[in-house]
Amino acid sequence: MSNTPTLPMVSVLVPIRNEEGCITRCLDSILANEYPRERLEILVIDGMSTDLSKEIIGEYAKRYPFLRLFKNPKCIQAAGLNIGLKEAKGEIIVRMDAHSTYAEDYISQCVNLLRTTDASNVSGVQRAVGTGYVSDVIAIATTFPFGTGDARFRYSDREEWVDTVYLGAWYKKAVEALGGFNEEWAVNEDYEINYRLRKAGGRVLLSPKIRCQYYVRGSLIALLHQYFRYGLWKVKTLVAHPDSLRWRHLVAPLLVLFLVFSFAIIPVHVTVGAVVPGFYVMANVAASFLAVQHRGWRYLPLLPLIFGILHLSWGAGFWVGLFVFGIPRLSLKSFLHSLRDSKGEIREKPW
Repeated sequence: MSNTPTLPMVSVLVPIRNEEGCITRCLDSILANEYPRERLEILVIDGMSTDLSKEIIGEYAKRYPFLRLFKNPKCIQAAGLNIGLKEAKGEIIVRMDAHSTYAEDYISQCVNLLRTTDASNVSGVQRAVGTGYVSDVIAIATTFPFGTGDARFRYSDREEWVDTVYLGAWYKKAVEALGGFNEEWAVNEDYEINYRLRKAGGRVLLSPKIRCQYYVRGSLIALLHQYFRYGLWKVKTLVAHPDSLRWRHLVAPLLVLFLVFSFAIIPVHVTVGAVVPGFYVMANVAASFLAVQHRGWRYLPLLPLIFGILHLSWGAGFWVGLFVFGIPRLSLKSFLHSLRDSKGEIREKPW
């Protein structure tokens, strides 16, 4: 991008907690971006890390005056992002995550798409990668539709309007007009703010021009915990915003429900009780064959288990969420809205 003086000031927000294992490669990739440094600042907001994250970031801050470190006593990402939003000097806010690395033109593409489209939030596809056999399989599962439904930001290869994205880039005034990130959400704060953004008249653009790599969890236990929390906190979002329902949010909870009923019926009627488990196993194995055919057959033995962890942990988390946050007031309108394409959102911006 040329004509540096005309470029908007950009504030990169990186909320972290205990990221000593990945913060170096994250910051190195941000610093390698082609966006002019005189129009850039990096704000790292630390959620009271107990590892060496602060020390590592402190060394970067000594070398790069435009990188600043802030404390986040509340520890959750929404609070950290609000601290960064308050301290940001930039006209444009670009959120980044410590578990990712970014292409050299990542910031430039975000800025360009915000300036040349009517999008209120832009971001790219979450290109999942692993660092070993187990994480490689997890990366395959989380970028295949059977694993994540119609969450387009995980695998789309075309530019399109969507309901939410991984990370995001906004004009600062747009986020401020929404009141910032909702700190009642420890998880799913990104979906929650994108819902409010769309309700206010904004649009969310997913573009493959914005490129990054996301390093997935490296163990099955960590993956189970991660997706259980996703399902749990999705309920809070649905309680607050019933119209944010998408069909993919109900698939895993219904699977868990049907499996529980099926196992309860098996002692009485084996054939009837085996229908749902049998169908799921066949669908899982078939999807696993499809997913690995271009990635390597050595991943096939573990992939059905990974799919099962994604579905069952998310679904179980959802049911626990009903006890924690209450039952969403879903309606036929909510369900019909879940089937509607996000291209139908209003185009006008209120800011």
